[in-house]
Amino acid sequence: MSDIDAMSFEEAMKALEEVVGQLEHGDVPLDRSIELYERGAKLKERCTKLLKQAEERVEKITLGADGSPQGTAPAEGL
Repeated sequence: MSDIDAMSFEEAMKALEEVVGQLEHGDVPLDRSIELYERGAKLKERCTKLLKQAEERVEKITLGADGSPQGTAPAEGL
């Protein structure tokens, strides 16, 4: 398992922002730029995977006749 595979969404986003910042700054040698780009692609993939998992877990609250929460049900369309 790579360090990226163990990252939370927030950690991966922060790392991706750092990579983008370094690449945008433009003073990184070509070899390092390629490494950063590859890392950025893996970080983006990790974020996408975690977002997909979160979407699959989204639930809506079902309400009873009196409007009080009665439980949860899977979100529609997922």
